[in-house]
Amino acid sequence: MPKSIVPVILCGGAGSRLWPVSRQLLPKQFLPLVTGRTLLQDTALRARVAQDTALRTREAAGPALPIVICNEAHRFLVQDQLAEIGIAARIVLEPAGRSTAAAVAIAALMCEKDDPVLLVLASDHAIRGTEAFNDAVRRAAVVAAAGSLVTFGIAPARPDSGFGYIERGDPLPGEAGAYKVARFVEKPPEAEARRLIATGRAYWNSGMFAFCAKRLLDELGRYRHDILDAARKALAGASDDLGFLRLGKDAFLACPAEAIDRAVMERTAHAAVIPAEFEWSDVGSWEALWDIAQKDADGNAARGDVQLQDTKGSLVFGERRLVATLGVEDLIIVDTDDALLVADRSRSQDVREVVEDLKRANRSEHLSHTRVYRPWGYYESVDAGERFQVKRLMVKPGAALSLQLHRKRAEHWVVVSGTARVTRGEEIIDLQENQSTYIPVGTRHRLENAGSEPLLIIEVQSGSYLGEDDIERFEDRYNRR
Repeated sequence: MPKSIVPVILCGGAGSRLWPVSRQLLPKQFLPLVTGRTLLQDTALRARVAQDTALRTREAAGPALPIVICNEAHRFLVQDQLAEIGIAARIVLEPAGRSTAAAVAIAALMCEKDDPVLLVLASDHAIRGTEAFNDAVRRAAVVAAAGSLVTFGIAPARPDSGFGYIERGDPLPGEAGAYKVARFVEKPPEAEARRLIATGRAYWNSGMFAFCAKRLLDELGRYRHDILDAARKALAGASDDLGFLRLGKDAFLACPAEAIDRAVMERTAHAAVIPAEFEWSDVGSWEALWDIAQKDADGNAARGDVQLQDTKGSLVFGERRLVATLGVEDLIIVDTDDALLVADRSRSQDVREVVEDLKRANRSEHLSHTRVYRPWGYYESVDAGERFQVKRLMVKPGAALSLQLHRKRAEHWVVVSGTARVTRGEEIIDLQENQSTYIPVGTRHRLENAGSEPLLIIEVQSGSYLGEDDIERFEDRYNRR
């Protein structure tokens, strides 16, 4: 029987290249940058359709659940966003980022017994051309089932030194449109990239792959047994945590950080490339987003409440207020509620340097937005000053904050809408719209949504210290540590 296909979605990311919209706690894969859905949601739906199409074509068994590998801090975002589109998945939590070789090794070990074709996808790419993508996946699955390790090559639009390149070799026997890989070229200078493209045999390396689980493990053991050994130990020490698979921390932290490209694909004798006929972008910069965005007659891409006058070749992104431009050209303007970026479009790859400067200055704008998502909902800052802070909280139906106390601050809660169940010391009370309560310093307390609609709360904090680390948890249904 033909092999099944298991999508493996790699969901890491530092949130630096599309700052200030993307942040460390909310990187680009969780944002609706291209369609009305987030990049993660688009990837998961695309993978399911391609999986179903390939299985129907090849008369294999029903589709297996995808594996999503993510940072522990993003686990509830992943879970909630997949639930919104009706996709169940096996979600694996990495204690820390170790690049793609370790993540792919974990997925392959999880599937070692059944030995399916793993379809490895990044969660933050944009792809157009559903039929072409489905056909490429079908062909890649056939080539992978025959023993090759397949990468998807993208026809280069320009000699870009920001991408790795694949040079194809001879055609593979059997499946039309598949080639042996002659060599990989890691981010060449522009002149060399131009020479590669002129051969007509070069492609951008998309970072998407297809290979059988056992074949990948064999090759990883041959070339990087240290990564494979650490992955085996991390999986052996894994535990279930509210349905998430939490990898063994010490073993995974001991794993070398290396991309699957360098660890295996550049070394194996079984590498193959499928030239892609679909449109692809890694959405790796604001320039890349401008490239794929719909533009007006003057080459401008705009989102939000934006007014453009005598403006050309620019991307203008406004979130909450009017952004107006006059007499500018080739700019990136991104306005969020707490940060504004203005950059020359040609310098969009350097945005990460701004993020590094923020880190060195011990600022917080690279970490999170004023709205911070939690497994129970979110909070967002409304106002702050000396010894006080005002926040707006949304608690999802049936959700609850941890049972906790603060040593240095008191809190006032006012119910804007919904029904709040409040634990305050030994007392439990229900509050309705326009009712309020006071939580003294050092008092155990919990806030819970006891209704069927979102609970909205205004929280006023006052005290000598208002940091998020002033918290002592006693019970937490989300097992936060």
